[in-house]
Amino acid sequence: MSLQQPAVFCNMVDDWPALHWNTKYLSAVLDGKKIQFRIGLKTLDLVPQFETRCSYVEATLQEFLAWSCGQSSCLSGPFSCFEYSKYWAYADYKYIAKLFEDKAEVFQDIKWSDFGFPGRSGRESTLWIGSEGANTPCHLDSYGCNLVLQVEGRIPYEESSIFSKVNVAKPDLKHFPEFRNATAHVVTLSPGQVLLVPRHWWHYVESIDPVTVSVNSWIELDADHEARVEEAITRTLVCAIKSAENPSNADLWLNPTEVEATSHDINLEYLNRAVSAYFKHQKTSVSEQVPPSSIHAERVTSASRKRKKRQVGPEPEGCKLVTHEADCSTVKAEKFQEIPFGPHLIQVLPQSQETSSMGARAVESDYRDLIQRNEGGHFGKLHCARKQLVMSNDCETPANQMDSDSSPNASETALSTNDLLDCLVNPHVISLVAQLLLERTRI
Repeated sequence: MSLQQPAVFCNMVDDWPALHWNTKYLSAVLDGKKIQFRIGLKTLDLVPQFETRCSYVEATLQEFLAWSCGQSSCLSGPFSCFEYSKYWAYADYKYIAKLFEDKAEVFQDIKWSDFGFPGRSGRESTLWIGSEGANTPCHLDSYGCNLVLQVEGRIPYEESSIFSKVNVAKPDLKHFPEFRNATAHVVTLSPGQVLLVPRHWWHYVESIDPVTVSVNSWIELDADHEARVEEAITRTLVCAIKSAENPSNADLWLNPTEVEATSHDINLEYLNRAVSAYFKHQKTSVSEQVPPSSIHAERVTSASRKRKKRQVGPEPEGCKLVTHEADCSTVKAEKFQEIPFGPHLIQVLPQSQETSSMGARAVESDYRDLIQRNEGGHFGKLHCARKQLVMSNDCETPANQMDSDSSPNASETALSTNDLLDCLVNPHVISLVAQLLLERTRI
């Protein structure tokens, strides 16, 4: 958990049964069960192919394999309208617990416990199956950090996310000139390797082999709990203001990946639940703290044990406890200095450096390199063989901001609802509102 940059673990999962989860094996296990595939064009556009811009089909893995192999049986199947040379297909974000709900024994094929998360298995994981060209647009995950196991092909994943309006595979430098200064960490993830994506790192994912299979799990962090309160405030503000202007307004402020509209009552209920969960977790964390008289080594052991306990359960409730973070800061710094990078744990380096053992390229970028104030934008998604491109994020630039008008004369026009929202949902403002709201509730 002390890793602050992307890294690839090698030889960590050699004994995992999940390494046999290629598409042929999964096809036999699912035994004709239909799943949803997202269909996108292989041709590159200046605009990312978000889920709302894609087609969808219901198909079995057998039908997907036949299509990806160019078999004639696909001429009348669910993929018949999509020529393999022009389209990609992605069965993404499939919860393993739901996908194999009648075959619970397969959950144990995935042992995230080997990474220090006791009890975490396939039940807390998602499955991704794609064809060549399948991709997840550039985004950062609002919560937790991410572990990705590559099973077949070379390299997808996401969660509650903030999406960039920049298509990093073909950036529109006219509208997003600051992207010229952006740099990236690039890694090709091969079967048997596990990639760690730290919290709030931008990443773009693309399948580069005919068929790819990946498994990922999001690891909960204490910092997630306050973030949920901030996202609830953002949702409430955006929905209330945009619906007041025009209930049918189609501007995508919250979610470019889903068609979703929530009422003010539902948003307030979500906000109240987030605040309640914050204090519930805070109370639990305080009661679990070791007395100050304990020796330093005992404090460290207890902190580690509590962290693991929280990670075992379902979606966490609560908040980031400042005193707990302060107790462990020195230990975290020491651990960071002692990270044993080498042949089995490979740091994903900046692009200006070479990672010869993996043939990977990379360069560090912060939030401002990718999206610069009024010269770019991104969407916040709120609810509760593949190539991986990862960019760092220092979280000092508006996190839920979207450019309402990229024209040169935008500043000369009358202020719009979007201009108002640009200011209101600035992450600094949202963070301050969250703190004031939590203080009011505490009193």
